[in-house]
Amino acid sequence: YKEDIALMKQMCLKSYRFSVSWPRIMPEEGKINEKGIQFYKNLVSELLKAGIKPMCTLFHWNLPMWVYEKGGWLCDEISDYFAEYVKIVTEALSDKVSVWMTLNEIPTFIGLGYLTGVHAPFEKSPQDSQKAEERICRLTKNVLLAHGKAVRVIRECAKTVPQIGIAMN
Repeated sequence: YKEDIALMKQMCLKSYRFSVSWPRIMPEEGKINEKGIQFYKNLVSELLKAGIKPMCTLFHWNLPMWVYEKGGWLCDEISDYFAEYVKIVTEALSDKVSVWMTLNEIPTFIGLGYLTGVHAPFEKSPQDSQKAEERICRLTKNVLLAHGKAVRVIRECAKTVPQIGIAMN
């Protein structure tokens, strides 16, 4: 990543949006991978050293296996799991990161992951239109709850004044 950041500096980039890997930070329920946290701390420090503003995306389509096994975005507790993860990342990086995207391209990971089955987790929507509609509503509710809880956690835990949004497509 140091060579990449040196190239970014040569290109005169002013900011860089990176995504944190939830499975890398929490590979098992209730366990934090300190080496994963340190990687992102080092990345952010290197960006700042190069004069590049770090912009952090917290979910970019990869769930820890333990979350997937509980139902992924269809699991009603996922917003709490996500909030726990967001707190860990915010506490680790918010002294140097102030721009946060909670989720990346919600319509894509819901639509292509849970309805058409083109992206992970490669699930297809039920043929029954009522069941499909219920599935979309449940996914949307869980994702929006996760966003809301993440915003609250970032605001409460951030060490610098945060700017928070969703990366839409």
